[in-house]
Amino acid sequence: MTEDARKTFDVYADDYDVALARGISVSGEKKDYFAQRRIEWLRDCLKLFSAPVRNLMDFGCGTGSSSRLFFDILGIEYFVGMDQSEKSLEIARREHSSTRSQYLLFDAYQPCGQFDLVFCNGVFHHIPPLDRAAAVDYILRSLRPGGLFAFWENNPWNPGTRYVMSRIPFDRDAITLSSPEARQVLRLGGFEVLRTDFLFIFPRILHWCRWIEPLCSRLPLGTQYQVLSRKP
Repeated sequence: MTEDARKTFDVYADDYDVALARGISVSGEKKDYFAQRRIEWLRDCLKLFSAPVRNLMDFGCGTGSSSRLFFDILGIEYFVGMDQSEKSLEIARREHSSTRSQYLLFDAYQPCGQFDLVFCNGVFHHIPPLDRAAAVDYILRSLRPGGLFAFWENNPWNPGTRYVMSRIPFDRDAITLSSPEARQVLRLGGFEVLRTDFLFIFPRILHWCRWIEPLCSRLPLGTQYQVLSRKP
C-alpha cells in the first residue's frame, strides 16, 4: 500500500465496519457472513490437498475481526495479523489479542519461511500494480516450502462488485484485478497456482439459490474469487 492508503485506513479504522456495512448492505448480509463463508471454503479446499495448517498469517488483517474464525474453522494454533495501518492494529490488539495471536506492522516482520498458510482478502486492489510483485515476494518468503497462499479478491467482472465498491469510501479509487491477472502475478512471483474459485453469486433475497454456488464455483460469476497457490 502507498502512504496515502495507510493514512486512509488509519482514518477509517474506528469506522471501518460501519463504512463496509453500508457498502455491502445491498447484498442483505453483514460482513460476518462473507468472512465465515470465505474461511469455510478455504477449509474445504485445504482438505482436498491434505494440507494441515498450524500457523497462519493474515496479510492485511485490518482490525483483526476474522482472527477468531481462523481458530474456530481452520483449527490453527498460532496467528499473526499483518497490516500497514497502526491505528487498525491498535484496535485488533485491543479487541482480539490472545496468547496465540500477534498483530504487527509489515515493517516489523522479517519473512523467514515459517508459515503454513498466508490468507489475504481484498488487499491487493489497494496495492499499486507496480508494487504488487514486491507484496507477493514478501508472502512467498514468509511461507515454508509447500506452504499455501489463499488469495481472495473482488471480482471486477461482476457488476455487483463494482457497485458495492463504489459505495465504500476506501474502495472507490481501488485498482481491481481480474482472476487471470491475479494468477499471472502469483506465477511470476514464484507460486504454483492450484485452483481458482468464485463465490457469492446470490444476495440474501435469493438465498434459497445458494446451494447452486459450489456447482458454479469455477465460473467467473461470484462477487469474489479465491486463487489458491503453493510455494514450491
